[in-house]
Amino acid sequence: MAPMPHTRRSLIGGSLALSSALFAVPALAAPAFARSGRPNALWGVQSGEITAHSATVWTRSDRPAWMSVETSPSEGFRYAVRRHRGPLLGPSGDFTGTTVLRDLPPGQQIHYRVVLADPDDPRRTSEPVHGSFRTTPVSRRHDVRFVWSGDLAGQGWGINPDLGGYRVFEEMRLRNPDFFLFSGDTIYADGPIKPAVPLRDGTTWRNITTEEKSKVAETLAEFRGNFRYNLLDDNLRAFNAQVPVLAQWDDHEVRNNWYPGQVIDDPRYTVRDADTLAARARQAFGEYFPVTDLRGGRAEGRMYRVMRYGPLLDVFVLDMRTYRNANSPGTATEDPIGILGAEQLAWLRRELTRSRATWKVIASDMPLGIVVPDGAANFEAVAQGDPGAPLGRELQIAELLRHIKHQRITGTLWLTADVHYTAANHYAPERAAFADFAPFWEFVSGPIGAGGFPAGRLDATFGPETAFVQSAPFANMSPSENPPYYGEVDIDGGSGELTVRLRRQGGGVLFTTTLQPGRVGQ
Repeated sequence: MAPMPHTRRSLIGGSLALSSALFAVPALAAPAFARSGRPNALWGVQSGEITAHSATVWTRSDRPAWMSVETSPSEGFRYAVRRHRGPLLGPSGDFTGTTVLRDLPPGQQIHYRVVLADPDDPRRTSEPVHGSFRTTPVSRRHDVRFVWSGDLAGQGWGINPDLGGYRVFEEMRLRNPDFFLFSGDTIYADGPIKPAVPLRDGTTWRNITTEEKSKVAETLAEFRGNFRYNLLDDNLRAFNAQVPVLAQWDDHEVRNNWYPGQVIDDPRYTVRDADTLAARARQAFGEYFPVTDLRGGRAEGRMYRVMRYGPLLDVFVLDMRTYRNANSPGTATEDPIGILGAEQLAWLRRELTRSRATWKVIASDMPLGIVVPDGAANFEAVAQGDPGAPLGRELQIAELLRHIKHQRITGTLWLTADVHYTAANHYAPERAAFADFAPFWEFVSGPIGAGGFPAGRLDATFGPETAFVQSAPFANMSPSENPPYYGEVDIDGGSGELTVRLRRQGGGVLFTTTLQPGRVGQ
């Protein structure tokens, strides 16, 4: 039998020839315990859940501390300073916390600074940590810009001090976007980071390492350590301080290709129940992103949600993990669970119908028409390679696409990551086996800091055609050889036109297209 080809997913568990040299871990990677001195917010700040009149600000302390946030329209805090009292940060939330800022002016730049105070002596306070964001506009005349990508610190490629760390975040920060859509695989809980990796040219890729990243994550502490790892990077912390994040998860926040009810067959794991790992990952995700509804692992919280960014834009953030059925060959003629679950599908149909935004971005953590295998016989995403009528998970997507057409829902487009290359795919009924839908675009970006992989093949069920693709020539190409990809969306406040640009770190614009508002299909 011929050997199985290497894929992005098969290489995650593979061994890499690594040197035994260890690099010193920065002080901020140390566990948080009560200690002398003043509290410190060494992991920076983040903002999210931005509306016209509110926002959520996140931080982490190095010990128990009260969190407070001051806001002002002035970068120097010279006038109109308001104080927003936050929670007590303690060990139950890994010393992380969020504060909701209310009664903010719409469409304005808001400057904030986070201060931590010792619970026993309020005079002992941290140095303030500064950040900023823009509240959402209420007028259609405001332009909107955001960036998106996914897949960070994957396949053993972590923070490389020789390359200046995650420099792509500094490049994106200078684009001055309104927010960042983090399209899943925000960590690689199943991907240990080793101190060194030999490259093809004889040089060595070096990684900053931590104890929690030395093995696959199984405990809550190890999942938390995976999120802390990325915050060791100066570029990411500076980016977070300026650009709000809208984060979703995919598989690697838990482990490769997981689904509910899965029993893990991997010798690296002592915990074999994927649901147990997912609950711990979900809690850590809620602690390390400014997503109020998920903090503390609240059962009623959910990953899928809609962010309304003014009259021009609604972003529908999907969760293709929590409610999916088991990965399979995907040939069922009935599949009510699919990849979204019945409840999430009903929510998405309802909210798309209700939306009055000019543009409706469907943020999908997995692509629709790209075939993503899971082993020799099963499939991980929607497509399963059969170009005929919808089967398996495709049935649910067909139902959604039919709904969009028949309800005449205008301005929809799909953004995704996951496959570790960048592409622009156009879907049209005249090319499709299933034709009861309106044309639409799906734009793919990433990885933002992981191994690059060759482009996948397309499934013809929904008639996709590639307008542009750029990918690595071989599996698991390092970020030094295959620089990160990210996408950028600009909506013109005057014309309402939406322009998508696929970008690459240091390489400028690779592809661009402009879509017209008010259309059911493009």
